[in-house]
Amino acid sequence: MAVDPSLAGRTFPPTEPYEVSREKILEFARATGSVYDGEAAPATFPIVVAFSAMTALMEDPDVGISLHRVVHGEQRFTYTRPVVAGDRLSATLTVDSLRQIGGADIIGTRSELTDADGTHVCTAFATLVHRGEDA
Repeated sequence: MAVDPSLAGRTFPPTEPYEVSREKILEFARATGSVYDGEAAPATFPIVVAFSAMTALMEDPDVGISLHRVVHGEQRFTYTRPVVAGDRLSATLTVDSLRQIGGADIIGTRSELTDADGTHVCTAFATLVHRGEDA
């Protein structure tokens, strides 16, 4: 069953704050083969916070997404400033677009990451492909 097109434009509540620590950055860098210079986190580190917002979207029973049918199609980031140890980040996800192609839902999301003061740090854009039952 296709995801309801009225999902487009909907914004979900922010995630719980995520405490960025030097240890978490190092763990991420090791797992992804990224370089951590002791200052800014690797450029893709915000996925850790954004993924919590995407998971909440996919687990919301009112949304109608079957998690086992989702493929991550694309990811990109735009920054106001780098992520550093000591940040407390939350992500607020908005579904920017939703279209159906060949029995699949193509869901464009935008997660705005802010620090403890509510100041924008980064925006994580993702495309999720939700395969239909016959795909």
